[in-house]
Amino acid sequence: MAMWLSVALAALAIITTPAMAEETILLHAAGSLRAALTEVAKDFEATGGGKVQAKFGASGLLKDEIAAGAKAEVFASANLEHPQALALEKRSGAVVLFARNRLCALARPGLDVAPASLLDRMLDPQVKLGTSTPKADPSGDYAWDIFHKAEKLKAGTHAVLEKKALQLTGGPTSPPASQGRSIYGELISQGAADIFLTYCTNALAAQRENPAQQIVPLPDVLAVGADYGLTVMNGASAPAHKFALFILSVEGQRTLAKHGFAAPALPQ
Repeated sequence: MAMWLSVALAALAIITTPAMAEETILLHAAGSLRAALTEVAKDFEATGGGKVQAKFGASGLLKDEIAAGAKAEVFASANLEHPQALALEKRSGAVVLFARNRLCALARPGLDVAPASLLDRMLDPQVKLGTSTPKADPSGDYAWDIFHKAEKLKAGTHAVLEKKALQLTGGPTSPPASQGRSIYGELISQGAADIFLTYCTNALAAQRENPAQQIVPLPDVLAVGADYGLTVMNGASAPAHKFALFILSVEGQRTLAKHGFAAPALPQ
């Protein structure tokens, strides 16, 4: 574990200059991290490390904004690919794996579905299948990974699922959720989807707001995990580097774990 943190510190090039409380740290982060990193930021601010100004959204869209010149200092993505693209363009330092997630199915109340029958329900013409938007949002890419796995079980399945998948979130024109509400829970409640493939952490948040909604784990043959990557932009302030370190700290990792993420830096 000590070796893992040493590599992480070296990769992020953490600066040890004392932070100034009045400095504002610009965080761009995946929407699935909203609750967890909002809490991490509050804990960091309580230490006097500086104020964190966060922008949450689809990781692909945030990456494109940064690449187009948007000012950002810390980028926390729901995959490794998007921050690695910025690092390859020499816009940021190296990328560190800081959290893991999984895909689950969020289902409307009353739908007869279980892990063993999930694929059949997804293929059912009468069942509306919701996903996020591939390329713009890693959650959509992970849903397509599920479709590829399904193809190995039954030829032609990928084409059927791709055609029927409703890309309801994560795109540049996707409607936002109501303030403080889960967009996935809202879409299920509105009848826009009967099953929504999303992160298990998102499904848990939706179920807290809508207890009758079902969380269905993916069977092993369809299971897809998500690795989250953290990078610090070139030219970022010393407080921004310190905030990245705080996310990797035991305190930050415990907060991520509390919100349902697997936190790789926590002692085992």
